[in-house]
Amino acid sequence: MDAEAVTAEAARPVRRPVLVQWWRDLAFLHWAVDPAAVAPLLPPGTRPDVLDGRTYVGLVAFRMVRLGLLAGPGLPYLGTFCETNVRLYSVDTAGRRAVVFRSLDAARLLPVLAARASLRLPYLWSRMRLHRDGDVLTYTCRRRWPGPRGTRSALSVRVGAPIAEPSPLEHFVTARWGLHTRAYGRTLHLPNVHPRWPLHRAELVHLDDQLVGAAGLAAPSSGPVSVLWSPGVPVRFGAPAAVR
Repeated sequence: MDAEAVTAEAARPVRRPVLVQWWRDLAFLHWAVDPAAVAPLLPPGTRPDVLDGRTYVGLVAFRMVRLGLLAGPGLPYLGTFCETNVRLYSVDTAGRRAVVFRSLDAARLLPVLAARASLRLPYLWSRMRLHRDGDVLTYTCRRRWPGPRGTRSALSVRVGAPIAEPSPLEHFVTARWGLHTRAYGRTLHLPNVHPRWPLHRAELVHLDDQLVGAAGLAAPSSGPVSVLWSPGVPVRFGAPAAVR
């Protein structure tokens, strides 16, 4: 089946959320890659999503704020922490575009354990920090468990002007209304909804990263083709459904 259109607004409603959260202070770094190189890393029933013949590897650092169950207010301490993920872009047999996480480093152990047990998401417990100095934000990460222990990442971006109308690439790597994961013998699609992204131009000031390589991908040999920043959005996730 053909992939659904890339839309700036959520493609499907989530009427009964199973998870709520805020994503804040997000830095998006992306590299173009050959779809054939990442296809073996995607779960059955999905394939690489492409734009003009290329797909992308994303390194996304941010603050998770008030993660919680159902439609509740979220947890102020246990549900608030720094996170950095390595992700790929997928489309399933129903045409739903989504992301596939190769790793998700987070600074709270309990959410890591819960996500690994429930949806088999590749969460890892890490020592993390976000520091802001004027318009420069620095995100640091050092992995604690389950490893490879000591795997690290440090990136700094300088926030620029707001983007009035994102490019096709900027929409492609940010306007994602679900995730795919493999759990207990099934490939699942977990939908999400949030307001349209408020995106800013950003300049990469510094990058020293081992997370992409540790996620089973070739370490980038050049700078990212896209660097973006966003102050963030509130997010709701719906119940997972099996990919057929």
